[in-house]
Amino acid sequence: MNALLVDDDYFVITALEKRIDWSALSIDHIYTAYNVAQAREILLQHPVHILICDIEMPQGSGLELLAWIRSEQYSIQTIFLTNYADFNYAQKAIELQSFDYFLKPIEFDKLTLIIHKAVAKAKEQQNNEKAIREGVLWQKNRSKMIEHSWRRLITGKSFPTDPANLAPYLAEQNLPYQPCDLFLPVLVNLFPYDRSLGKEDKNLFDYALLNVMHELYQHPLFQVEAITEIKDYNWMIILKWNISPDPGMLEGHCSVFIAQANKFLKCDACCNIGKSLTLGAIRKEIQELLVMNEEMIKHRNQTFLLEHYRKSEAIYNPPDLILLEQLLNENNYTAFLELTLSYLHELIQGQIVNTSVLSLLRLDIVQLVYAHLKSKEIEAHKLYMGRAGDQLFIHSLNSIEDMQQYIGYLVNTAAEYRNFAEQPKSVVEEITHYIKTHCGNDLTRNSLAEIVYLNPDYLARLFKKETGISLGNYIIQTRLAAAKHLLETTRQSVYTIASKVGYSNYSHFSKLFKLDNGCSPNEYRKNLKELKELKSVPEWS
Repeated sequence: MNALLVDDDYFVITALEKRIDWSALSIDHIYTAYNVAQAREILLQHPVHILICDIEMPQGSGLELLAWIRSEQYSIQTIFLTNYADFNYAQKAIELQSFDYFLKPIEFDKLTLIIHKAVAKAKEQQNNEKAIREGVLWQKNRSKMIEHSWRRLITGKSFPTDPANLAPYLAEQNLPYQPCDLFLPVLVNLFPYDRSLGKEDKNLFDYALLNVMHELYQHPLFQVEAITEIKDYNWMIILKWNISPDPGMLEGHCSVFIAQANKFLKCDACCNIGKSLTLGAIRKEIQELLVMNEEMIKHRNQTFLLEHYRKSEAIYNPPDLILLEQLLNENNYTAFLELTLSYLHELIQGQIVNTSVLSLLRLDIVQLVYAHLKSKEIEAHKLYMGRAGDQLFIHSLNSIEDMQQYIGYLVNTAAEYRNFAEQPKSVVEEITHYIKTHCGNDLTRNSLAEIVYLNPDYLARLFKKETGISLGNYIIQTRLAAAKHLLETTRQSVYTIASKVGYSNYSHFSKLFKLDNGCSPNEYRKNLKELKELKSVPEWS
């Protein structure tokens, strides 16, 4: 398989040649071109399967080159590189059936994965063409039918389990199984690290994950029949035994997979292994595995056997809530976190932890932190509003580590904001700055309190204590000062200025202005004009 690199920048071409392991990608030969004309010459003389091409080049664009390739009916997977996130470029690239669209500067790890996908696509296309030539394209449809059947079984769709109905179903669907074949489900949970590919580009992460899974779970003694994502970062692998089952050997494979996930996929993982059963009985086992997945707290980087799982009504014995409340009131957040972490470790060691226990613990901790913030006049429900907090809350029942991270987020956010709220000068400075820069907005005590997550009444008292003026009067003074500035420096109408400084009712604005300045806005502007004209008259005249 051959690749062609096209870019008018010599250094880009050199970097692509040297920093990508082409042999590992099954690329035998690399051709290079610095403009579209050179690229066409190479394509006319040599077979090329992968094209990596810049879009903007002095002597013709990459889009023009791809249009020519399509007109000549070359079967080439094209990856575009560009400095510009231009929708029109992307749209044209899609219309021309490009494989991918990659923004510079180049992240070589990600680009390597994209090239890997393009190579796989090119090989698939070659195999399809070969299959068409040999008249065996039905084999591909057969593999899709197998995958579809397993997906239906995993997701609980209709699938015969009665032995009397199973054999006719297998024959009808052309599935290559016997009723006595043994299958084993493995449920894999993944926990991507922050700033890993799993967090930034899930599609590319999933592609890399599937490659690792197919590579590690292939063995002469068993084979992968299906890999299905049942929900984000939760994958079901179905294995078919070629000999008598050996769960111990499979545990070893899972341990290797976990190590590979840590190292290459930058994520933690845990594997839950079901029992080996026939096709007629495997559906119940899969359902039990899915139920266990919802109920059991995941232990990262470990392998667990479903046969060892015993559902129990774990009794929630809360931590010392009185002590935790005291630590919060003393602002001893470090000791609070240490105590909750110790409690979580005790739950693990006592093996009495499940999602219901963690859910009750989470409720207690949230109530303690919210009550603590309320005592500081901080409105916690607004402070924690946002996508980051919501995501941590949702994931907090996934594992002990996730719960620890969520509690840490709650407490550290509380500590950080408590420090801010206890500095009246900082609070007032933020409010006054906001009023000055947004005086045309609808400013109310409630809306301003939301900016600093404080109780509106408390904010009003704090503001007056620090400034000696009420919040409402400060807003009026700021708006009138802004109005005077616009009257002095612009020719905008008084009605426009009133609206710009937050007054939709002109009469109300005019009344307030006259009370503050002793004249109406129009009179103010007229007096100002007369004063300027008077100053401009020479003294000798």
